[in-house]
Amino acid sequence: MIRSLFLIGALAITLTACNGEPEPPQYGANPNLPEPQRGLLPSMKIPRPANWGNDLPKVPQGYKIQAIATDLKIPRQTIVLPNGDILVAEGSGGYAPSLRPKDIIAGFIKSLGKSPVKGGDRLTLLRDANGDGTYEMQGVFADNLNAPYGLAFVNGAIFVANQDALVRFDYQEGQTQASGPPVQVAALPAVINHHWTKAMTASEDGRFLYVGIGSNSNIGERGMEVEEDRAMIWQIDAQTGAHKPYASGLRNPTALDIQPGTGQLWAVVNERDEIGPNLVPDYLTSVKEGGFYGWPYSYWGQNVDPRAQPQDPEKVAAAIRPDYALGSHVAALGLDFSTPAMGENFAEGVFIGEHGSWNRSNPVGYKVIFVPFRNGRPAGDPVDFVTGFLVDEGNTRGRPVGVTVDPRGALIVADDLSNTIWRVTRTSP
Repeated sequence: MIRSLFLIGALAITLTACNGEPEPPQYGANPNLPEPQRGLLPSMKIPRPANWGNDLPKVPQGYKIQAIATDLKIPRQTIVLPNGDILVAEGSGGYAPSLRPKDIIAGFIKSLGKSPVKGGDRLTLLRDANGDGTYEMQGVFADNLNAPYGLAFVNGAIFVANQDALVRFDYQEGQTQASGPPVQVAALPAVINHHWTKAMTASEDGRFLYVGIGSNSNIGERGMEVEEDRAMIWQIDAQTGAHKPYASGLRNPTALDIQPGTGQLWAVVNERDEIGPNLVPDYLTSVKEGGFYGWPYSYWGQNVDPRAQPQDPEKVAAAIRPDYALGSHVAALGLDFSTPAMGENFAEGVFIGEHGSWNRSNPVGYKVIFVPFRNGRPAGDPVDFVTGFLVDEGNTRGRPVGVTVDPRGALIVADDLSNTIWRVTRTSP
């Protein structure tokens, strides 16, 4: 134990001193992919929590931001209900045992950047009764859940993706508390749960729910038998719970959304670690039914990862190249399509919440970006939309997770470090 603590302390000092990593362009359809870098230990640094004080996150000119809920218990994802109420999923899951000494060290480093608050395992409801932008009501809608994450509202019911099951609450407009315990719709893979979050969205007609299920390892180091039904997106019948794999080879699909008017499913995916600070880019992509996206055998299409054993050349040959790189290790956890109500410059595209890196000595992410679309496809570099989380001392005051566009013209941002829900609105029509 003493030796382990000594190594962790020495490593933390060494990694904090690292700097000067090259920053190749990694946005868009053709990111710069350097050669893999492998060593005894990967680059690791995570900003320590800092207080906001009287400061606020920064937003573009013509917009303002305010905290509409505080003192939450690890808020992850949100949805806006038809009457304008906001539901917040709060919780923290996962119980994967460490395999290697580097797993213990990485876990320690990552823990330094987390809130000390225990996850709430609940849904909190926020209400702004008079529409003035102040959510004067904040109460528990349902509790005793199991690390809830994905949320969807379908045909008058609220669906919640816990880390182990998809459940449903019946709902009457205006109610502030669940009328009873949830009904299980389908069990979800939950053994080990190296990646525990279960992202979710609903098809436009409400018939299907799509649930993202992350891998049980970084690159298959626990053996491929524990990856059955992992690293994929399920399509689940909302009425019967019948399910099938919709797409696979997606290491950790952390947020899903349906493109309005097209019915096309999109996802943000967290890619693999430990082959360098600039590999592999996390990405935004349209998801093809039956498509395979490479994990664990290859990345960014058909770039082979020799760490995956045994190799599978046929799988590599079938791997689909993603649509849009977001940068390596930004840890995108939120995704929502915009509407014209968000203003001319942000009318067509997607907002993405970036939780922030750990596998780098120069942190990246820790912000909300906007990826512009044209003719239904990503077009151009991302635009910073909510920033100011990182501070000059290398610490951070927040970590964005879920992002939700309120059709009335607001962006809702869940911050699981300061345990805050932020709301961004235009200052003029």
